[in-house]
Amino acid sequence: MAELTRDDAIVTTALHDAEQAAAASGVSIRELTTVGEHAAAIELLSGIWQRSPENPVVPPELLRALSKAGNYIGGAFAEDGLVGVAIAFHADPGRHALYSHIAGISAAHAGHSIGFALKQHQRAWALRRGIDAIEWTFDPLVARNAHFNITKLGARPHEYLSDFYGPMADGVNTDDETDRLLIRWELRDDEVSLRAGGTPLPPAGRMPGDLTVAVPSDIERIRREDRGEAQRWRFQVREELTRALDAGGRIVGFDRSEGYIIRPEEKTQERTP
Repeated sequence: MAELTRDDAIVTTALHDAEQAAAASGVSIRELTTVGEHAAAIELLSGIWQRSPENPVVPPELLRALSKAGNYIGGAFAEDGLVGVAIAFHADPGRHALYSHIAGISAAHAGHSIGFALKQHQRAWALRRGIDAIEWTFDPLVARNAHFNITKLGARPHEYLSDFYGPMADGVNTDDETDRLLIRWELRDDEVSLRAGGTPLPPAGRMPGDLTVAVPSDIERIRREDRGEAQRWRFQVREELTRALDAGGRIVGFDRSEGYIIRPEEKTQERTP
C-alpha cells in the first residue's frame, strides 16, 4: 500500500529538520521493522528501565503486532549500533494524535541531543501521515524531562494522572507511585516548528498572577538517597499541580529554578446592565 503523505511546506521542512537533527547528533534514524531489530529495541529499553529479560518493557509479540499495524517504531543508530528507541501508536481518531508510549536513549550516548533528533523523526513521520499532534506522559518530578518536553520541544501538559501505571517492577519506578503528566505536542504550531529547526526561543514570560510549582533539581538522586523525601515531593507536587489544573489553570512553561509556570483561568468579569 502506498504511504499516505501530505505534500505541503511544513512536512518538507519537518523532514529536513529531522535529518539535520540526526546529523548534528551523530546518528541515523529509521523505522525498525525486523524481528531482530525489535528484539534489539526491547533489549535496549529494558536495560534503560532496569528490567529483567522475563519482564521486558514491551512484549516482543506486541511490538511485532504494532509494527505490522502501521504504528511508529523508530531507532537511532550510532557507529556502535542501536542507541535510541521510540515506540508510538495511533490514538483514538477523535484525538487526531499519535500516542508515544516509550522512548529511551542509552546512558552511554546521553547528552548528544539524540532524544531531540528521535522526536523530530517521529514528528516528521506523523505529519507525513496527516497526524497533527503527538501525546505522551512523563514523570512531573523529573526536571530534565520537563525542560526537554516543554522548553525544548514546545509541548504542553494538560492533564495530571495520579499513579497512572500503578506499581511498576523496574529499577526506575520501584517503591514510587507512578504519577504522570499527559502532554500534547501540536506539530503544526509555529513555535514548535521554530524549535524543530533549532531556532532559540525565549522562555515563557511570567505574567502577573502566574503561579509556580517547584520540583527538585534531581529527583533521581533523591530517590537513591532518601525515599521518604522523594515521596514527600511526589505528594506535594501532585497536590499543587492537581489543584491548579482542576481550577482551569494551564501549564505554559517550565523554569529550571522555579519549576512549572501555571497561568490561572481568566475570570470573566460580570457586568450589570
